[in-house]
Amino acid sequence: MAHSILPCCSINSCLTTKTYLKNNNTCSAVFYDAVPLQTCKYPKTVLRSCTLRPRRQSIIYAAATPMSQEIEKSTLTGSPQSSSESSAKSKKVMIIGGDGYCGWATALHLSNKGYEVAIVDNLVRRLFDHQLGIDSLTPISSIQNRVRRWKSVTGKSIHVFIGDICDFEFLSEAFKSFEPDSVVHFGEQRSAPYSMIDRSRAVYTQHNNVIGTLNVLFAIKEFSQECHLVKLGTMGEYGTPNIDIEEGYITITHNGRTDTLPYPKQASSFYHLSKVHDSHNIAFTCKAWGIRATDLNQGVVYGVRTDETDMHEELCNRFDYDGVFGTALNRFCVQAAVGHPLTVYGKGGQTRGYLDIRDTVQCVELAIANPAKPGEFRVFNQFTEQFSVNDLARLVTNAGKKLGLEVQTISVPNPRVEAEEHYYNAKHTKLIELGLRPHLLSESLLDSLLNFAIKFKDQVDAAQIMPTVSWKKIGVKTRTVSV
Repeated sequence: MAHSILPCCSINSCLTTKTYLKNNNTCSAVFYDAVPLQTCKYPKTVLRSCTLRPRRQSIIYAAATPMSQEIEKSTLTGSPQSSSESSAKSKKVMIIGGDGYCGWATALHLSNKGYEVAIVDNLVRRLFDHQLGIDSLTPISSIQNRVRRWKSVTGKSIHVFIGDICDFEFLSEAFKSFEPDSVVHFGEQRSAPYSMIDRSRAVYTQHNNVIGTLNVLFAIKEFSQECHLVKLGTMGEYGTPNIDIEEGYITITHNGRTDTLPYPKQASSFYHLSKVHDSHNIAFTCKAWGIRATDLNQGVVYGVRTDETDMHEELCNRFDYDGVFGTALNRFCVQAAVGHPLTVYGKGGQTRGYLDIRDTVQCVELAIANPAKPGEFRVFNQFTEQFSVNDLARLVTNAGKKLGLEVQTISVPNPRVEAEEHYYNAKHTKLIELGLRPHLLSESLLDSLLNFAIKFKDQVDAAQIMPTVSWKKIGVKTRTVSV
């Protein structure tokens, strides 16, 4: 029987010993001398193993407890808090999903700003690449090498907990060890196409996202009641209504009575539905338990570079261009770089909110520095500009021509079930009011993105460019990748 093999370690840390081994639904980590093998209930695929320095402990049960006090401490104050200032009350930040696209950039940004940061991640995003036969355009170092390099470059330490937040015992140990003031929750399966591949991926997405978030809520209630949850939601929860999209709530008058209610949700995939369930669960626990939470309904993120990831090549972020995890603008830039026609789905009128990854980290910092009140469930729409798919194609075409690229556009059958021409006007003022200084999509930024794609164009697998997942053709049989 094959198993997933994942590294289990804590950087700059000691490990507490628990002598449990379980075979079914829980994770276990077994150390034989210096080689850890962590078996998890993921699809039966071998990912990798890693070698660590020998430790005295022989068996660790899904928990790594950092004891190191090496992380530098600094307090930045100010009222109200700006994006360059950190509240002393929110100094320790746990970033769930800190090895991913948005999570890694955020972890480095907050560490650089003086926060004490812990990453919690089961590294399953790397496993997805192996499952589907895809890869990041950019080479990605292991999480261990990433945080070691960050330490060597900046002198700042980042704690790392490797484990699954769906395992509540693991999550409990992480909470009790680190004692976070804020939790930033990126730790979910984030791709709508992935959730629509087949029944098993749909079930995995809903279980991982909803149960994982429930566990985080229970952990906050049990171990850190003052902790502020900053949850990454999605603008996709709203759908494309024929009215303006408000920030989380809408005031309506019906039959002579007026009330302010949660904005209606019209999710368009099993992934988006999981986010809707998350929002409802978080709102309920804020009301019932007094949890403080901010739901960041994020638009489509583009870009790859931040000040911190540019410090060293081992700190480089991932850059997805495939049809499952790649986002529209990033995909178009890679397609232009390799001479592939830009793949516009259907009529191309699909309009969404977009933002630079540098604004993602800025928005998270603002939310942390200005926390919600106990019992408050805030919703911020996190994007800076709206574009249709056709708008993006035109922008990339024009930018490509200036670089001597012959960029063409084709319309491909839309694999999704969505409106291709529609009204779209979403409000996004709350983060601006807190001090967000957006990086808008300029010609210079597009030029930078295209040059970045050109630099790595030899790494592009053209077979991964066209969409292969159909909303209507999803079935119960598990889809596999033949090599």
